[in-house]
Amino acid sequence: MIDLQIKAMFFDRPRVQRAVSHANRRALSRAGAFVRTRARTSMRKRRGTSRPGQPPHAHEGSLRRMILFGYEPTRESVVVGPVGFRSSTAPNVLEFGGRTTVVRRRRSARRGQRVIKTRVRIAPRPYMAPALEKERPKLPALWRDSVTRS
Repeated sequence: MIDLQIKAMFFDRPRVQRAVSHANRRALSRAGAFVRTRARTSMRKRRGTSRPGQPPHAHEGSLRRMILFGYEPTRESVVVGPVGFRSSTAPNVLEFGGRTTVVRRRRSARRGQRVIKTRVRIAPRPYMAPALEKERPKLPALWRDSVTRS
């Protein structure tokens, strides 16, 4: 009589599941880092405004610094984008275009400091979508040979 354990032949073993989960988390994290880096480097440090359709210029660099990525374990996905802008809609308006309020402070000799608020329409200056599109062909290679023996 041959004693054969069929369960040992299936891929639902905890060790295999851990290895696949670890490899997926690592590959997604690397993908997020690549897209983040591409988005950051697309914003060049220059004066003035960028042309519509081109990534925004990085005047002081706060938008560039605030682009982060994070692995989301419940959905097994990665999220990449600007974070930390409290009540500002600037990152969203730059990416997709739209209307926003521009606040300017002017000093005058008689009145002190004046605040001038103006509603303006901003043309889209995408930076996240082009970064993903440029990195997309490289992403499948991140999973190639990613599950190894541990």
